[in-house]
Order: sequence, then structure tokens, then C-alpha cells
Amino acid sequence: MEFNDSVLIKREPDDDVKPAAEERQWMTLHCAQCNAVLSDSSCVCGEASSLDSIMCLRVTDDVIVTDAKKLGRTGSLVNCIYSRLKCGGCSCTVGKVIHAAPFHLSTLRSSFLLSKANVSCYVLSSGRMVKASTLSFDQKPFRENLNQTKRTFEVTLDRMSSLKTRIVERNAFPMQKK
Repeated sequence: MEFNDSVLIKREPDDDVKPAAEERQWMTLHCAQCNAVLSDSSCVCGEASSLDSIMCLRVTDDVIVTDAKKLGRTGSLVNCIYSRLKCGGCSCTVGKVIHAAPFHLSTLRSSFLLSKANVSCYVLSSGRMVKASTLSFDQKPFRENLNQTKRTFEVTLDRMSSLKTRIVERNAFPMQKK
């Protein structure tokens, strides 16, 4: 809104710059068997497509990391040492956590890998429960996120500069009382 001799200005919508939060789909990740909450989308850091898993930085207390360490002998986890992740509600296996891995899987170490086949997602914007296997959890490259943040910062800086100019002009020429 714009008023005479005021520093209040109408906020114009940004067509070219959108905050990252608007692009992200907010959801909770649930056990497909008993619907116990395992994690949420703020903890998701990507997707391990070779393992058909969602990479999470944190999980809830309903996820139990088993003490038994397994050695992968075949498939994608060959030469990896990992533990299974179990649901605290129904005790079904919901994923893995890799403790040691060859170089090509080194980025997965210490991440919680929730198996997409054993996870359902409650999408907050639609209020619907969907299978995780129908969604993509790929993250934008860091450079793309950095460029978007830079554009958002530049637009905000321009607005603040304009506002500062208006304040200085207003203080330089105060309204005279009649």
C-alpha cells in the first residue's frame, strides 16, 4: 500500500524470483505398514536411486538402528557394512544406514536410507498419502540453489535501498505543520 509522504509501499509479486520453500513439497515420511512417522521432508537430502532409497539426515525415535552389522556380498551394497533400520511400531525393515562403503558409495555413509518401497508420504499441501516410489526426492544442484538465493538477495537489497532513499528524502523535507 502506498500513502502520501509515507515509507509504506505496496509489495509487488516477484515473477522471476521465488523462495525455495515454495518449490519444496512439504511432507512427512511414514512406515507403509503401520503409518508410524519416520522422518519429514526437511530432513531429506536427496535420493539414492541405485538403492531405490530416500537419503535422510535425521529420523524420528520411531526408527530403530539394529545393532547387527551386515556385510553386503551382492548387488548395490557389495563390500558395504550396514545396519538395518526397523520401524519401532511394527518392526518391519524400513531401510539401511551404511557405516563403511567403497568410494563410489561414500556420499551415502552415515545417512539414513529409507527404502522407497517401505515408505508412504503424507503430502501436506494436498492432504493425501502417496507411495514414496511415485515421488522424486532429487535435490537441485548446489550452484542452482546458490544462484537462486543470490537473485532473491539482490531483489531484497534493491527494495531496501529504495526504502532507505524514501526515508532519507522524507526526513530531509519534513512536512510542515499548518
